[in-house]
Amino acid sequence: MRKKLPLDSVRMDKTSFSVSSLDEESDEKQYWLSKKPVERMYAVELMRQILYGYNPLTERLQRVFETAELS
Repeated sequence: MRKKLPLDSVRMDKTSFSVSSLDEESDEKQYWLSKKPVERMYAVELMRQILYGYNPLTERLQRVFETAELS
């Protein structure tokens, strides 16, 4: 069974951030390499859900009902 990520459970700490130049080396790559592959996949899925506004708990396939008459 696939684990669903509730977007409401993820909070960003807005008091802690840093500003740097694009020319500076970042420790971001080392951070993600230190994570387990499954943790990286959950992070990618969370970012995808945030970017596209997708919530798997509320999104459903549209039901289509169609009748066909026999000739």
